[in-house]
Amino acid sequence: MDQVSAYAPLLINAAKAVVVLIIGWIVAGMLSGLVRRRIVSHPQIDDTIGGFAASIVRWLVLLITLIAVLQLFGIEATSLVAVLGAGTLAIGLALQGTLSDVAAGVMLIIFRPYRIGQFVDVGGTSGTVKDLNIFVTELVTPDNVQIIMPNGQAWGSVVTNYSAHDTRRLDLTFGIDYGDDVDKAIQIILDVANADERVHKDPEAWVRVTNLGDSSVDLGVRLWCAAENYWELKFHMLKAVKEAFDAGGISIPYPHSVEIQKAG
Repeated sequence: MDQVSAYAPLLINAAKAVVVLIIGWIVAGMLSGLVRRRIVSHPQIDDTIGGFAASIVRWLVLLITLIAVLQLFGIEATSLVAVLGAGTLAIGLALQGTLSDVAAGVMLIIFRPYRIGQFVDVGGTSGTVKDLNIFVTELVTPDNVQIIMPNGQAWGSVVTNYSAHDTRRLDLTFGIDYGDDVDKAIQIILDVANADERVHKDPEAWVRVTNLGDSSVDLGVRLWCAAENYWELKFHMLKAVKEAFDAGGISIPYPHSVEIQKAG
């Protein structure tokens, strides 16, 4: 009984600590979700800030919860601060990567090389930005694969943002036979492009001879369109120009295999 009574306060504090942790975890999730929703609902605030602010709120609440749990076991906040202050160097070395990710996250929020919903290439990794918090950036590839990238790596890499501007230029190349009428082929491509409403009139469609290849005359095409129409316009142009070439008697060279047989 004496041994049980000796451990009773510790068991009671342990039970209280579990309750505090559960409550803190729930409150952290609720508050971070509330902050995210309030910021996202505001039309003048970028959604990227909402995710970052929600992440900060979540970790602050969890930190307060941890301090409260330690106090249940008799560890005062002032003592904890003193211990942390004495071990600042060791903690800094141990968390060097994590702290650099936090600093990089702040820089990403300030300069905003990308935002939530934009399609980007970060250091050779492409995907749509789904979330940005104080530690990592989450990307989703076109085939719905999740990619988690530390903010430090994202900040230190070359970022190519395909969604930064409202318009994009579509570059295509079509090869025609040396015996075909070049001017006729150019006009066919222009007719196909100008017939599509997604192709901007200013700048106008551009078609020129860009290369004389080994087996084809290459025609370079430059079209401007809205960023969201880029891929569908590309697929349409490839199909429509091929069909228009067939109808107009323009041939597209392709490798041939010739078999020569000698008599005897």
